[in-house]
Amino acid sequence: MKKILLFNKYDKDTLLKQVLSDPRERQVLSFYRYVKIENPREFRDMLYETLFPLGTLGRIYIAQEGINAQVSIPTDEYQSFRNSIDSHRELKNVFFNDAVENKKESFLKLKVKVRSKVVADGLKDDTFDASDVGTHLSPLEFHQALTEPEVVIVDLRNNYESEVGHFENAICPDAGTFREELPMVEEILAGKEDKKILLYCTGGIRCEKASAYLKHKGFKKVHQLQGGIISYAKAIKENGLSSKFKGKNFVFDDRLGEKVTDDILTVCYQCGNPSDRHTNCANLGCHVLFVQCESCQEKMENCCSERCLDFIHLPIEEQRKLRKEGRHHEYETHHLTRKHVGR
Repeated sequence: MKKILLFNKYDKDTLLKQVLSDPRERQVLSFYRYVKIENPREFRDMLYETLFPLGTLGRIYIAQEGINAQVSIPTDEYQSFRNSIDSHRELKNVFFNDAVENKKESFLKLKVKVRSKVVADGLKDDTFDASDVGTHLSPLEFHQALTEPEVVIVDLRNNYESEVGHFENAICPDAGTFREELPMVEEILAGKEDKKILLYCTGGIRCEKASAYLKHKGFKKVHQLQGGIISYAKAIKENGLSSKFKGKNFVFDDRLGEKVTDDILTVCYQCGNPSDRHTNCANLGCHVLFVQCESCQEKMENCCSERCLDFIHLPIEEQRKLRKEGRHHEYETHHLTRKHVGR
């Protein structure tokens, strides 16, 4: 029997051709669980060996504290994938969050990585009880709770996520990382320790740790959206309700978003016209994530600035040389910020 390589060995173009040439439909899904994993490295290799033959693509992070996964699988392998995950006692019956929209090229390869934490939160877990989480609300319970008087709604995602979509009346901290956000949320909520707090994020994992942290800090009525925005969007659609989440749900794969409603909440950073289309700057030395409409994409060739546009037209060898020397920054402006669009 041929031994499975425990890592990808192909370039992006080859991987894309492989994905697009496969006639099977694919399902994007995510799952997470905070659970003690004794040997993350061994667990990582075992997981890769069982999931790769099923055609699994995506990104899985493993740490001693648990697992966080966003993957794409052939739909005809869905049950086999479920069985494979359930075969690991640490993951038995873990909740699968199926995506609302699917795209074959959402992921091009399988990456299973060992990390110190499944989400970089900057917290010292030995200083509080991370298992004492907030009350989980189903999507429909959360939908109803949003209408209650004096409820406080908090978006636990980064600014580039919340700018294109968020719940009505939600507090959206201007933070670039989850690590930065938790102290900001604590400060924003100061004096509201007795209020009913509703937390939400993309799939629920950030709320797990944040709710326990807030309870440790004295907040008495902490609630969180079970399954995150992904589950909420699906439940609202299935029940024919009007969504209180407006705009697009940012996702961490090549789709960069799932439309929940047709509302466009932000504008192109370059021309100021309505747009919710995220892209990464084509200058790999910059690669900043920003909102760019299709017209500016064509004009700027996916670049965030004229200087980055100049850079990508340099000979490839010169680009590599400048990046190696650290001089590619000479071509960046980084003038595109969320303040630029008046968010």
